[in-house]
Parts: sequence; C-alpha cells; structure tokens
Amino acid sequence: MGIIKNADGIGKVGNIICGDVMHLYIKVKEDKKTGKKIIKDAKFQTFGCVAAIATTSILTDLVKGKNLEEAIKISRGKITSSLGGLPPVKLHCSALAVDALSEAVYDYLSKRRLHIPKELVKRHERIQNEYKLAEKKHKKYIKLGENILKG
Repeated sequence: MGIIKNADGIGKVGNIICGDVMHLYIKVKEDKKTGKKIIKDAKFQTFGCVAAIATTSILTDLVKGKNLEEAIKISRGKITSSLGGLPPVKLHCSALAVDALSEAVYDYLSKRRLHIPKELVKRHERIQNEYKLAEKKHKKYIKLGENILKG
C-alpha cells in the first residue's frame, strides 16, 4: 500500500456506481537476460470498500516479478480466486483492479512511446470513456475520492 514516488506508470480508475477509486503505481525495470520489461514494484491507494482494497492489494502481489505482457493478462478471475472468492455483489472490484493495472501499463508504455498492444488500447479507451461519464455524473464524489487519496 502507498505511493511509489517517480512511478514509471500510474493507473487511476473509478466506478460510477459504488464510488470506489483506485490508484495503482508500478516501477518497471528491464531484465538484462531477456530484455523484457519487468514490474519490480507495485503499490496502491484505494478509496473504497474492503473488497476494493483487497483486490488492489492482491493485484500488487500478483504483478511483482511479471513482465508487462504477463501482467496485463491477469484476469478478474485470477484476482478473485487468489482471494479465495468474493461475494457476487463485489466482483466488480476485481474488474476495477484489472482496469487500474491496464491503465498503469498503458501509462508506462505511452510515456516511453513504446508499442501498445491493440487489446490494451481498447481497454484504455473503454476505461477513459467510463471515467468521463462518471466524472460528468458524479464529479463532486470523484473529486472527493481523489482528494482523499492525495492526502
């Protein structure tokens, strides 16, 4: 939990319905043997329910040591099963955690002008569209959640 100062990638997502806001920070290093980009560290800040906090927490454990290609393949199901399950009404938290990771990886790749896989571009566009809708509808609450995360 926490912030990575000078993070290589930051994913910020929120859910219109429940009001959860997640910020995921990643630090990436190149593996000298393979040349692949590896997530060396991941931290999070989550404003939300226990399930939202748990899903982002377990996600940070799941991504550490994975290369970017492996990391973006982590699914909602993998997060949920790693937690031993979630109540059906809380399954959306695992989807939000996956979105936060997608945005962090997208942020990393775009800042460095590296190739962004088509699937990741599609996810980013969907997430951004959802965020814009949420911002219009719940601007006051989203701003409150972000301000709380900033401290």
